[in-house]
Amino acid sequence: MEIENNIISAVANAIKALYGHDIAPETIQLQKTKKEFAGHLTLVVFPFLKISRKKPEDTAQEIGDYLKKEIPSVVADFNVVKGFLNLVISPASWIGLLSGIQRDEKFGLAAAGEHSPLVMIEYSSPNTNKPLHLGHVRNNLLGCALANIMAANGNRVVKTNIVNDRGIHICKSMLAWLKYGNGATPESTGIKGDHLVGDYYVAFDKHYKEQVKELMDKGMPEEEAKNEAPLMKEAREMLVKWEHNDPEVRALWRKMNGWVYAGFDETYKALGVSFDKIYYESETYLEGKEKVMEGLEKGIFFRKEDGSVWADLTAEGLDEKLLLRADGTSVYMTQDIGTAKLRFRDYPINKMIYVVGNEQNYHFQVLSILLDKLGFEWGKDLVHFSYGMVELPNGKMKSREGTVVDADDLIAAMIDNARKMSEDKINKLTDVSEEEAAEIARIVGLGALKYFILKVDARKNMLFNPEESIDFNGNTGPFIQYTYARIRSILRKAAEAGMPMPETIPATAMLSEKEIGLVQMLADFPNVVKQAGNDYNPSCIANYCYDLVKEYNQFYHDFSILHEEDADKRAFRLVLSANVGKVVRTGMGLLGIEVPERM
Repeated sequence: MEIENNIISAVANAIKALYGHDIAPETIQLQKTKKEFAGHLTLVVFPFLKISRKKPEDTAQEIGDYLKKEIPSVVADFNVVKGFLNLVISPASWIGLLSGIQRDEKFGLAAAGEHSPLVMIEYSSPNTNKPLHLGHVRNNLLGCALANIMAANGNRVVKTNIVNDRGIHICKSMLAWLKYGNGATPESTGIKGDHLVGDYYVAFDKHYKEQVKELMDKGMPEEEAKNEAPLMKEAREMLVKWEHNDPEVRALWRKMNGWVYAGFDETYKALGVSFDKIYYESETYLEGKEKVMEGLEKGIFFRKEDGSVWADLTAEGLDEKLLLRADGTSVYMTQDIGTAKLRFRDYPINKMIYVVGNEQNYHFQVLSILLDKLGFEWGKDLVHFSYGMVELPNGKMKSREGTVVDADDLIAAMIDNARKMSEDKINKLTDVSEEEAAEIARIVGLGALKYFILKVDARKNMLFNPEESIDFNGNTGPFIQYTYARIRSILRKAAEAGMPMPETIPATAMLSEKEIGLVQMLADFPNVVKQAGNDYNPSCIANYCYDLVKEYNQFYHDFSILHEEDADKRAFRLVLSANVGKVVRTGMGLLGIEVPERM
């Protein structure tokens, strides 16, 4: 912030004037003064003792005297605690800082130019045999927030998705629909397409288990029974037909995948998630096989006696990695290489970020090495944004058994909970229509879901608690949204009372430490956005927003705004409130969370 830049420049001048040494400004570090000491910013003077050749206290005193004399408009006073110089910043500087934030509509956000780095972020990666579930929700919310944060740090961003639309799991749903579906469609049943296909994936598993049990009851060992079950044999045959472009199998595959995509689109829209480019495994796996064969010809990979193709990564401290099976079929690694090839062809990627769960850590360690060996410039620097699983009070989820927390059901339940929780508050708004009340419930319900997931460090496993997430108190989305709505209400009432937003803040306004603290927190926002981008960590923005509104609510409780008789103080507090609201809206927006004008 401007205050810090002025002080750092003056400290460099002080070191030169007092001790005859030039010092690089970037080596001068300021930090927030600890609450138990008077002051706003603290300079640690220990790094300067070799230059000053004096005691820490004497060095701090001399620098403090210099700053107070040379920049009195910034440094109003100071105190020394051992080797720490605590600086008291003048009210005029805080007012000037708030005025700058007020003028900047996109405060905290860096714009991308045509030559800015291009960052591609892959997230979602669903299978077309089932609807999206709670695990996908965390993935999508993290990916979307990360894309917003990288863009806010001045990068060009491409949001991409790889759909796993081929394989034995897809054939299981197709076969079960043929056997038990009686021609059912989303239109004839009224069931959303991805749910309908998911129902047949569950049906396959149910009938398959019955067949395995029958074979085992006849004395067949379990592993053999699993392989010999007629349904599994038929599913494998269907996969072979798919691989050989059988017209009937391909037509059924296209039809059922179409149902799934229509269903996915509804869920993505409800979550507020979108993509710039979607890739399909059915289109990338052959590209991957081609790239692997190219690597084999160049001696990057090797073939074993059974015809399978491998990468030897023992020199990198890893093992040998299978890339093509003996029958020539591909593995996930092959598909990812093919997708990388197509992406690099489509976009001049500078950085590639994969949002994938932490059970795939080893996979991406290997992929990075292989892409680098194959000549992809961003290969060795690819980022695996590894996140933990979402856990539930009643244990883990299993798709094939139908015990998944479905994304659509979860979204609907969150909105319904928000409507019930906020009925008392919404009912106080006498002029709210049913449509507006429903929209507020949607914004609050989704805000609760998104915030509860994004406030947790992505690397950690988390327990999702719907009841706790919707609470209007504590570190929750609704608490932050309610504070924003409160600020908007204050500003509306001010306008109605003939107190429009001041264009300039009176320089004579007397500020309390609480007000200064809020301005200082607002000024931190660009650094928080930068840190979230550097660390790939949306949670630091979430928790910053919570800390900011918590501090604002204490200010609101302790100080009058609309009824303040001093016009200068009232003007300052209105501008302060408006800019807290602006930063909350921007910060929550980076997380993909809307904030309502009224609650």
